[in-house]
Amino acid sequence: MSATKKIIAVDDNLTNLTVLKNILKPVYETYPVSSVAKMFDLLEKIRPDLLLLDVDMPEISGYDAIRLLKNNAAYKDIPVIFVSALSGEKEEMTGLELGAVDYIYKPFVASLLLRHIETHLSLAEHKRQLQELNEDIQKKLVAKIREVFHLQSSILNIVAGMVESRDGTTGGHIFRIQKYLNCLIDAMIEQNVYPDEICNWDMDFFVSSSQLHDVGKIAIGDAILNKPAPLTADEYEVMKTHVVLGADAISRMQANVGDNDFLSYALIFAQTHHERWDGEGYPYGLKGEDIPLIGRLMAVADVYDALVSSRPYKRPLSPGEAADIICKGKGTQFDPQIVEVFETAADRFAEIALSNQ
Repeated sequence: MSATKKIIAVDDNLTNLTVLKNILKPVYETYPVSSVAKMFDLLEKIRPDLLLLDVDMPEISGYDAIRLLKNNAAYKDIPVIFVSALSGEKEEMTGLELGAVDYIYKPFVASLLLRHIETHLSLAEHKRQLQELNEDIQKKLVAKIREVFHLQSSILNIVAGMVESRDGTTGGHIFRIQKYLNCLIDAMIEQNVYPDEICNWDMDFFVSSSQLHDVGKIAIGDAILNKPAPLTADEYEVMKTHVVLGADAISRMQANVGDNDFLSYALIFAQTHHERWDGEGYPYGLKGEDIPLIGRLMAVADVYDALVSSRPYKRPLSPGEAADIICKGKGTQFDPQIVEVFETAADRFAEIALSNQ
């Protein structure tokens, strides 16, 4: 071992302490102290590699000392060896159960004591190296995950951009949707609305996955997607198929990559953002809380943005007008609890809509 290891030896018997000091000093940087209180004073100044601790001491025993050490984040990882005249299975088991790495009986043989110390210092060094290796692996893993996440986000932005480029009336829609969702989620957390569901969401993926909610529009023909007038009933039925088409596309992605939170959220966004609280939505006619919370959130954000956005066949509504329509849909088109949250966040929605026009 390169650097000289530091050992604190604690024993209220000065003769025993002198013996320990004489054994350890030729090999280790040794700090003999006669009480646990002095040990803790010394620990504020130096970080030992190992503690030799007597058990039977006045005021604070060795057992009480190790309890204090293990309950202190700064000291809990320092290896402790009990060196005690108290022999017996019960005493040894107590010491080991309290967290000591070894229990050596007095009188001890100097060479055996040194061998025990060397063994445990070596184990502690290996443990430290493993911890450093694990931390290094964790850092590299986090860096790799971030790299993959950024790559995924870049690809996703391209796909989302392709959807918007085909539907010239929805410029900025996907960007605004993410802001609306973040606004709603923050308000729901603050107001403790649906906390059990929200706390299980991975927010690193949740909102960004919403960009795929309209991915199925890629498969809708330009004549319908870009029609400069309201759709006929037949055309509207074709337009509605973008939900199933988008869900099918995401499901195929899942089949290729396996279990993936990002795609799981994206699938729910795509499948359920046109469902209605009263069961009159599409494509499945889900009703009330049978609609996943993800879809109920998106329904509010998606409709609001459609209302405040310009279309060739309609003027954009003001944020106030759009908010009134959302509130009128409480309990029919939209989840009433989410609408109540929306009402408290309507001003923020207006800021998002106006800042991105």
